Amino acid sequence: MDVRTADTADEAAVLATLTLAFATDPVTRYWWPQASDYAHWWPKVVLAQGEPGFAQETVFVTPGFEGAAIWLAPGVEADPARMAALDMPGTEDDERIAQALRQAMAQYHPSTPHWYLWTLGVDPRLQGRGVGSTLLRHALARIDAEGAPAYLEASNPALIPLYERHGFEVVGRIEVEDVPPLTPMFRTARP
Repeated sequence: MDVRTADTADEAAVLATLTLAFATDPVTRYWWPQASDYAHWWPKVVLAQGEPGFAQETVFVTPGFEGAAIWLAPGVEADPARMAALDMPGTEDDERIAQALRQAMAQYHPSTPHWYLWTLGVDPRLQGRGVGSTLLRHALARIDAEGAPAYLEASNPALIPLYERHGFEVVGRIEVEDVPPLTPMFRTARP
């Protein structure tokens, strides 16, 4: 299966794939347990956080959008103002928990230049058929050619073995109140 770089014309298809892929994700659905809220807010969050990937040509897709991955290259970060502009509804408690989660995640996020896998998802009807591995191999070939490390937070424990097969190692566990745990994973630079 081939992989290509997505552009802004592909945004809707990328968001559709990632919305399907994360429909049962424990962490994502913690924030939006109602289907209509999830369908409305998740694509907006993906784009707010991942938009720099489109501009930097680090969003990768399979030919029929069976899978998509949004990476942020070293030195590229999401604009916090873009996320704040979403003005998502929520309680003070929701904001307190979200802030605590961001702080806990920051403790593991590398401070040195690295590639960050913001999100990778596969259409549920094709999960377990190597689409995710194909996307990872494609990006990691580029990352390895640059001699750079990579980092991600696995939001579903079932995916940890996939990332481990591609050289990522668990570096901790992020637990904040009743939010399902995130697993930070790091892949050292390859010579």
